[in-house]
Amino acid sequence: MDGNGWIDIGYSFVACPHKKVFEGRGLHHLPAANGSGLNSGHYAVLGLVGNSGLVEPPDALLHAILDAVDHVRDQGRAGKEIKGHRDGFPTDCPGGPLYAWVQRGAPRPGTDPVPGGPSTTAPPFPGRLLKYPPIMRGEDVRTWQAKVVERGFELDVDGAYGPASREVCLSFQRQQDIEDDGVVGPVTWRLTWDAPTI
Repeated sequence: MDGNGWIDIGYSFVACPHKKVFEGRGLHHLPAANGSGLNSGHYAVLGLVGNSGLVEPPDALLHAILDAVDHVRDQGRAGKEIKGHRDGFPTDCPGGPLYAWVQRGAPRPGTDPVPGGPSTTAPPFPGRLLKYPPIMRGEDVRTWQAKVVERGFELDVDGAYGPASREVCLSFQRQQDIEDDGVVGPVTWRLTWDAPTI
């Protein structure tokens, strides 16, 4: 603790993947670590995800973030706006997957999608990593190819994950600020449906 009576981690609250919320600077203590333009009028809720290890925010973490948001609205006079750290400061925080969720309107897991917004549920991940080499074939490949074409990428929807599919995957991953390995894993698969179209 410092002389102000808070754990000076720079954030108002911290949300962890176990659906727990920890108090940092707490209520009525601004600024919080948001960056220019957000610092003087926004609480900061840190979601414990990174750019390696835990990258994809689990539902329990999203619930914890929203529990903290509900708390600052109920007790701290916070408004309706939810933004990502990168909206006020040049950073990749809060990471591609968590920021995509913020841009969708931060829906609580298990609720209906935001009206008029993009889907919040991709088809179930097929259970295998789509990668090249060697060329992989299947309906899961065709399903992913059709969706990236719908997003504006040029690619033959032939059910064969070869060099062209890998290049599209790399471009998409870079666009979403996630690891660019050319492999369609669970994060890339979900974001193909859920990430806002740029």
